Amino acid sequence: MLIARLLIGLLLFSAVLCFAFSIATGQPRWRRMGLVILKWTLVAGLAFFAVLILERLALML
Repeated sequence: MLIARLLIGLLLFSAVLCFAFSIATGQPRWRRMGLVILKWTLVAGLAFFAVLILERLALML
């Protein structure tokens, strides 16, 4: 659980850095990279929570 939180936190931090580079340099490449990182971070977070929910449901049955 700690590893998943750390991974999601680092991915969010890297997306913020990409957006900051995009603002600082004006290059759209950094914005696109930030959006891709953010998208996959959200996918990873949703998958993590889905696993937690399925784990709880399995314990209830």
